[in-house]
Amino acid sequence: MNGYFLTDQGKVRNHNEDAGGVFKNDAGQILAVVADGMGGHRAGDVASELAISRLHKRWQETEALQSPEQSEQWVKDSIQSVNLEIKDYAERHEDCYGMGTTVVVVVCTKQFFTVAHIGDSRCYMANSFGFKQLTEDHSLVNELVRSGQITEEQAEHHPRKNVLLKALGTEYDITADIHTLAFEPDDRLLLCTDGLTNKVRDDELSGLSDYEGDWSEFCQKFVDLANERGGEDNITLAVVHYDRTAEKEGAE
Repeated sequence: MNGYFLTDQGKVRNHNEDAGGVFKNDAGQILAVVADGMGGHRAGDVASELAISRLHKRWQETEALQSPEQSEQWVKDSIQSVNLEIKDYAERHEDCYGMGTTVVVVVCTKQFFTVAHIGDSRCYMANSFGFKQLTEDHSLVNELVRSGQITEEQAEHHPRKNVLLKALGTEYDITADIHTLAFEPDDRLLLCTDGLTNKVRDDELSGLSDYEGDWSEFCQKFVDLANERGGEDNITLAVVHYDRTAEKEGAE
């Protein structure tokens, strides 16, 4: 397995409130995380960086996860712990009061992967069955679409498109959506913030399915595309590839 992470400030914002990374533990398992911070002057980057740094630290201290149940419990406990840390930090620092962050987390082993999210940062998967979005935005417009009050086309230009229904660190009791799926050689995962998905269509992102080049070039291409289309927001993405070639070479 290998992964790549890229974040970009965009063309309009004066600083980057996104954060993330792709990290391996001693067992070679991967943790991929993307977060989009919000709230207060410069507080969004504090929230997203806190989320990433704490999750990274916990991952470095984690031994191999052997089962989906163990993986889901690790993700659940880690998100709850980080949520409390962000909330407590905001309570202690007046300039950070009300801050929060989206988060999408993926734990990858050679048999399965566990995905969890809070907010509207997304995870997509490409495998032999095609390309699909695995997460469902915790946002006002998505709820309006789900309930049939507006269409997906109307959601694209809705004035309250950026309103989230929940975010990490905004309340003491919060629950992530968590599920586990099989992970097989040549499967690919894409994690990203709305700075990408607001500018790049799913049918364009589906290029993940058959991409064979350098993942740094893949990520840079989509960052450039989002910037060409305005770049009003920070743009962040991470890719994890269950590399069939690398697995075969490792077995020799």
